This record gives sequence, C-alpha cells and structure tokens, in this order.
Amino acid sequence: MAELHEGLRRTPIYGRHVALGARIVPFAGWEMPVQYSGILDEVRAVRSGSGLFDVSHMGRVEITGADSPTFLNRLFSSDVLELRTGRARYGVICTEGGGIVDDCILYRLAEHRFMLVPNASNTPAVLEWIYRWVVARDDVRISDLTDSTSMVAVQGPGAEDLLADLTSLDLSKLRLFRARETTVGGNNVLLARTGYTGEDGFEIMPPSSNVVALWDFLIDGGATPCGLGARDVLRLEAGLLLHGNDIDSTTNPYEAGMDRFIDPDREGYVAGGALQGIRNGSLRRVLVGFTMVGRGIARHGFPILDGNEQIGVVSSGSYSPTLDTNIGLGYVPTAFSAPETRFQIDVRGRAVEAEVTKLPFYSRS
Repeated sequence: MAELHEGLRRTPIYGRHVALGARIVPFAGWEMPVQYSGILDEVRAVRSGSGLFDVSHMGRVEITGADSPTFLNRLFSSDVLELRTGRARYGVICTEGGGIVDDCILYRLAEHRFMLVPNASNTPAVLEWIYRWVVARDDVRISDLTDSTSMVAVQGPGAEDLLADLTSLDLSKLRLFRARETTVGGNNVLLARTGYTGEDGFEIMPPSSNVVALWDFLIDGGATPCGLGARDVLRLEAGLLLHGNDIDSTTNPYEAGMDRFIDPDREGYVAGGALQGIRNGSLRRVLVGFTMVGRGIARHGFPILDGNEQIGVVSSGSYSPTLDTNIGLGYVPTAFSAPETRFQIDVRGRAVEAEVTKLPFYSRS
C-alpha cells in the first residue's frame, strides 16, 4: 500500500526505484522516479526495445452493479453500452458545460463490471464527480482500488516478446485496447494492450502485494526501467495530451482535437447539450502541434506570438530525441491552425520562429 511521507505518497515500488538509483521528484502528490540512466536514453530504449514504467500513481476505480453500464453512459464521452466485454476505450469525463474533468481509459471487464483509470492527481475530482450523479434508484457500487492494486507499463516493440515468456496468454491475439484477467510471472493481473508512449505495449494491474515481484520479473526479463521524464517526452512525440497542461476544465474536447472520442447525442449524457452546442458552433481556438524552426525549446506557459501580439500559449514542449528537433503543443486561433502556418514562441524574451505540424509528430507505423 502507498505510504504517506511529508505529505507525498509512495507507490509500493518506491524502494526498488531508490535501489536502482532513480532520481525521485514530487509529482501529482507522489514521490516518483523522473529518470534512471537519463531521459534521452530511456526514450530510445522504449522506441527500440522495451521500457518499464511504474504508473501506480494513476487511479483505479471499479464500478459494478446492474445499472453500471447506463450510469457510466451518462458520464463518459462515448457510448458505454456499445463497449464489449474485454475491451477498453479512451475518452473524457466532462462537466455539464463541456469542460474536461479528466481523460481516462475505461475497461469493461464483465457485463456489469468496469475499471476506470483516471490521472493521478485527478482521481479525487473524478470520484467526486462520479458520486455526484449517483441517484437512489441506481444499482451501482463504486470502489477506489488505487491503494489495493498497482499498475506498471511495459512499452516498446520488444514488449510482446518480453511478456510472452511470463504469461500463458497468447499476446499475439490480444489486440490494441483489449484487456484480459490472467497471470504474469505467476501473479494475478489485469493485462491490457494500452499505453501512453505511441509504441506497442501493455499496462498491467496486479494486487499491490504482488507488484514488487512482478517488477523484478520484468527487469530480469530485460525491460529498461524508465521514469516519468521519458514518459512525458514519448507521449508528446506521439501527440498524446496531458491533463493539467494540454487539457483541463477550461478546455473542451473539440478545441483539443478530441472529436473522435466524443458522442454527445446520447439521451441522458450530462455534457451532451453543451458539447452539441460547441460542435455545432465556431471554435475560437484549437490545439496545434508545432516544430521549432529557430533555436529554443517551447515550455508550458510560454506565449505564442504573431509579431508583437500574443495569440496563444504553449501547453507542452520538449526536445524530441526521436526526431532530433524541438516540438510543442499550444492553443492558437483557428486562423493559425493550418499545417505550415508560422508564428513565434516567446522563449524567455526571444521571439523564436515555429511552424504548425500535423499530429502526431511520431508514429510507429
């Protein structure tokens, strides 16, 4: 179980991180490894082989009961009733006004049993929002399993081969966004072909009592331990959004380019009316990817300029070791969103040229 330490929590794998020489930093209320051998080395390990991440700080919320499908259908951004058992779906939970409470993955484990995985710091807000919509007649049970379970991710082109020796499940038949309850290294787990790196890979959820043994199995199998610094670079290269940077309650999924994850026309969907209005109206701003033309890294919060006028703000930015260039995301007026459109980034007082780039920056295909 995670522990309290000077106001920060630790995952059950914390001791292993320290023993491996990881640099530990505060993140979303947790003490987490930001890097081991180095962020650039770890990014390359994931792109070329298999990287191992402790993502136990993410939330795990089980929702069960006869009314759980219709209940979740009122809250999740796409049709839960059509989600088949053994499958997962990425989407968002929105306020009644269309703002993004969080982006999550929803797993359907049985007809009336679901697992929702929200972002670490957002788990309390997601739970509060979910409980708000429970009514007396609902046969729904909500269980926060964040402490009793853990979560690790094996990501990269070598992930399937690494795990194949540790499980009896035929991973070649487990397609993307599918999940199964099985064993890995003799440990009972929920195994899903999902991830946050733009590579093939798996996210594994065992009981917290077994996660250290599982971590050791995966390290012994050849996985490279990676920190959150590499994970952030990898997700940015893949054009994946980070809640708190690229999306939050002040942004809506349409301006964030998340149209394909939204079905606002379902009866009873709490954000349906607002999202229909946004979809049918004119967007004032949109999220774009850009590549730096001049020298400099665009960081979160840096102004985006058109000459002397600020037109937007950077939401994420980093050096990309895979592409050997500096990349970023930011919100700009729709008139500046077409590929090859140029604007400037205020990099600590210097106006540095940047060019809109089609997302994702990197795709393994």
